[in-house]
Amino acid sequence: MSRVLVTEEIADSGLQQLRDAGHEVDIRLNLSPVEVIAALEGAHALIIRSATKVDAAMLEAAKELIVVGRAGIGLDNVDVAKATELGVMVVNAPVSNILSAAEQTMALLLAQARNIPQAHSALKNGKWERSKWEGVELHGKTLGIVGLGKIGALVAQRASSFGMRIIAFDPFITEERARHMGVELVALDPLLAQSDFITIHLPKTKETTNLLNAETLMKTKPGVRIINVARGGIVNETDLAEAIRSGHVQGAALDVFEKEPTTESPLFDLPSVVVVPHLGASTFEAQDKAGITIAEQVQLALAGDFVPYAVNVAAGEVSNAVRPFMGLAEILGRFIGGLLDGKPADLEVTYLGELAGSGTKILTLCALKGLLTATGHDGVSFVNAPQLAEDHNLTYGEVSSVESPEYVSQITVRSGDHLVSGTLVTIGTRLETRIVGVDGHSVEIPPAASMLVVHNDDRPGMIGMVGVALGEAGVSISSMAVGPDQRTQTALMVLSTGHPTPPEVIERLRDTEGIQDIHLITLR
Repeated sequence: MSRVLVTEEIADSGLQQLRDAGHEVDIRLNLSPVEVIAALEGAHALIIRSATKVDAAMLEAAKELIVVGRAGIGLDNVDVAKATELGVMVVNAPVSNILSAAEQTMALLLAQARNIPQAHSALKNGKWERSKWEGVELHGKTLGIVGLGKIGALVAQRASSFGMRIIAFDPFITEERARHMGVELVALDPLLAQSDFITIHLPKTKETTNLLNAETLMKTKPGVRIINVARGGIVNETDLAEAIRSGHVQGAALDVFEKEPTTESPLFDLPSVVVVPHLGASTFEAQDKAGITIAEQVQLALAGDFVPYAVNVAAGEVSNAVRPFMGLAEILGRFIGGLLDGKPADLEVTYLGELAGSGTKILTLCALKGLLTATGHDGVSFVNAPQLAEDHNLTYGEVSSVESPEYVSQITVRSGDHLVSGTLVTIGTRLETRIVGVDGHSVEIPPAASMLVVHNDDRPGMIGMVGVALGEAGVSISSMAVGPDQRTQTALMVLSTGHPTPPEVIERLRDTEGIQDIHLITLR
């Protein structure tokens, strides 16, 4: 059972999933940073939202921590670099609140255009001020979207239905994709100069912090209105307030602020500014989805499985065609690690057949994880495997080819002087793993927790000699494959055994005439 520390309000539907899976859910709200560090002792997972700051000191103190789960999108309150260095997975719920955030953007866009909060407040205070709060129509206006990701795309779709012209700045989006959305891609400066409304949909990074400041705000179209439902600090609040006072910017609507929570900002006294306390994801539906999603991701991380929304795993998207091969790739990495006798070497993974070109980066990572685990590295994870490889001056990479004369898809792992190949075969309705080649010898055998690989002279009696030695040691053979090589007059035996072969038996066989080499393979 793992202990999951929860320091902020999370929908109980998600937390109940963790409880049902047998984990201890420890909810402790409103803790100071020092109290969080103390509470993390013995915790394997930490679930937060935006208020808890997970810094380097906190991560270093949490010796047993496996995963940090952020129930939402932004990760500016988590030191992801430090977590990666320590092998702690960081996961989020990137699609849980996108609809709510897009709808909040539209709500603030309309509120800013029609002065709805100001007129509401005035009327409730006994003032009937129709002419004072005259607004503008959205129809025919240009909306500039800075960041055309999932939320930006939903905003574009909704704003288009109001008859707005949509332009966007996003260096990671192709013109073809933007065109399919009905959006014109432009550089940032033209967007600033042409937009009647500008809405921000970017993560907060070193590059995006202070993106809209005194200098860039002066490049905007006079009378522009600014909307920010992304992250505080992307828009410089002091500079924005000054631009509004000068009359260059007509107004703004903000859901987020540089410091949160806050009741003070230079924008709060300006009548043309609409502000709300970070409500972009504050809908019942978004909170429920975030809680369920983050619980699912944390469960996967605690089980040692691949986590789709892990932000510090260098794997990218994992397709349905690739996912079934993840276990095979790690087995091949572990297998070749056993052939290397604890001495890791550079790794190359070759993909043949239908699997080639299918986004196999995660499979290469699985093989690397298996290799490092089998060669004596403790605590290897999808997160820290690349860093461990770099620390040991190991290179790793992949090669793809559509050629596959024997199997529909095949993976071959090479490291040092060894290579191992494997595939998946269909048995009835099941997919089963097979080792199909070792060091140039064709074999076919299902992987097992304990295996032996024996290189020997190709002459009568060798199989019996190995069998007798194992039998005398009380080691049963579950399955066996033999791959002779007529060119070299050598053969290879791959055996699955009921339990690991004792070291003294391996050494005795290694010293036997006709045995060229022998390796113990542990795949559990």
